[in-house]
Amino acid sequence: MSAPKPNILLVEDELHLHEALKLNLEMEGYEVTSAFEGPKALNQIQHSHFDLIILDVMLPGLDGFSIIETVRLNNNETPILVLSAKNTSLNRVQGLKLGADDYLTKPFNLEELLLRVGKLIQKSTTTNIPIASLDKHTFGGNTVFFKLLQANTHQGETIQLTKKEAMLLKLLIENKNTIITRERILQTVWGYNVFPNTRTIDNFILNFRKYFEQDPKNPIHFISIRGVGYKFQD
Repeated sequence: MSAPKPNILLVEDELHLHEALKLNLEMEGYEVTSAFEGPKALNQIQHSHFDLIILDVMLPGLDGFSIIETVRLNNNETPILVLSAKNTSLNRVQGLKLGADDYLTKPFNLEELLLRVGKLIQKSTTTNIPIASLDKHTFGGNTVFFKLLQANTHQGETIQLTKKEAMLLKLLIENKNTIITRERILQTVWGYNVFPNTRTIDNFILNFRKYFEQDPKNPIHFISIRGVGYKFQD
């Protein structure tokens, strides 16, 4: 039995461009689902699985940046490639900060777009592999279940982890008592060639302390190494 085709959601309201992109993507062997308006696209994302979202910024009803923000707030890690006529560095930075994985300005080279699509599809299928050979880890009254993306805390709560949170926990725990640099964290957890602001890592660590430390202001498990990175201690 052949493997299923990767499924791409194409969100673009310019009809001729949409049709051209859809045809070329299908010729590359992808399954393409179409959306022409922001609200419909968001509904499709919330109710279906996609391996990649190709997203215009200026859309009827709901703009692309708002869609990215909503998708990421719902812990949906599907790769997003933004297509936009907004070509300033400010717009690009805004899209990437909100959680886009790549940003391509119009007009663009079709071959370049297809190459970027291929890399993001590869990233999507890679991150769907179980994230840890380590099934679970217990420390300080907390237990992390990596495959379930869940944790039971010392406070008796069960929390749902995002995939990025679980990947970062895995990296730290499997290298306990070892300093992990920010650069290694960014490359391992976020991968590819689009890095978030390093403040993103700080926020993840703050969340871990809130979840797992007896005293978040005086952590004993998630330790900051000033100017370098972090280390985990049991």
